[in-house]
Amino acid sequence: MKDLLLMKGARRLVTVCGNLKADEEVVIVTDFATMDVAKAVASAALEITDNVNVLVMPVRSIDGEEPPAPIAAAMKQADLIFTPVKHSITHTFAVRDALGAGARGIMLTQYNIGMLERGGVFGDFAAIEPLCRKVGDLLGSADKVRLTTPNGTDLKLSVKERPANPHCGIVRKPGDFTTVPNIETSSSPVLGSAEGVIVADASVPYYGIGLLEEPVRFTVSGGRVTKIEGGRQAMALDKLLAKQGAPEVYNIAQISFGLNPECPMEGVMLHDEGVYGTAHIGIGTSVLLGGEVKTLTHFDALMWLPTLELDGKIVLRAGEWLLPEANVIHPEKAAA
Repeated sequence: MKDLLLMKGARRLVTVCGNLKADEEVVIVTDFATMDVAKAVASAALEITDNVNVLVMPVRSIDGEEPPAPIAAAMKQADLIFTPVKHSITHTFAVRDALGAGARGIMLTQYNIGMLERGGVFGDFAAIEPLCRKVGDLLGSADKVRLTTPNGTDLKLSVKERPANPHCGIVRKPGDFTTVPNIETSSSPVLGSAEGVIVADASVPYYGIGLLEEPVRFTVSGGRVTKIEGGRQAMALDKLLAKQGAPEVYNIAQISFGLNPECPMEGVMLHDEGVYGTAHIGIGTSVLLGGEVKTLTHFDALMWLPTLELDGKIVLRAGEWLLPEANVIHPEKAAA
């Protein structure tokens, strides 16, 4: 019975999100910590195509570490890639090169079997896609960005001529990639443009930090974090980054917004980052997001009740999008 419940979510990943076709080659990259999820996804894929390859690697030591070379090579030959892994390989050259070779990619970092039974994977991806793409259009045509929150975030940056990244939970064309189930839209700031303060008060779902006991405050100058303050979790993050010995790990890499109302905030990356009405700032690697920085780490700092101002116009206020496309989330507002 348990396997049947898992298959319901796995089939959505393969069909609704992946749009897998009968003649396509699937590569599932996994590790010894996430093989139960890989098995369910493989079983669902095998219902459609015989060309299913499950590649198992040792657990990476940190988010952003490259997969082994043979696995990277196999990824470049795939039509559709799934990555149920403990530590993220999303922001790696292996993924970038596979997408460049024409693969579609669905990133499944920190996926657990419970996420195949409930939560964001059962969101209405097709219905939310117009909002996801509209936010992308707005970011893609903007220059000056200001992000604020009630708990003290006040960050200014530029996304002028940067590509937006609408991750709507669906891949259709060669080179498409998305994270599932965290429907989100992001952009990568112009290098060096970010200034101000980030106060994460929801989650840092990386490096074992998870839900925040108290806010983590990041001071930002010249596009980089210059100080990290807060409690026990802030100090742990500060030490981890300092240990890398690379100034690029402090790069402000991403500004992004969660758009999936079915995602809970629970300390798990692909649920937390999709929570509707939240924002997160990515720090570290930016090459897969339209930026120039490839470094040893990438993590996201999440916050509640963001307000987003683009070139002087507020489009998101206290976690609510001021856009007609958001009526799919609150249909009663469209009828009012």
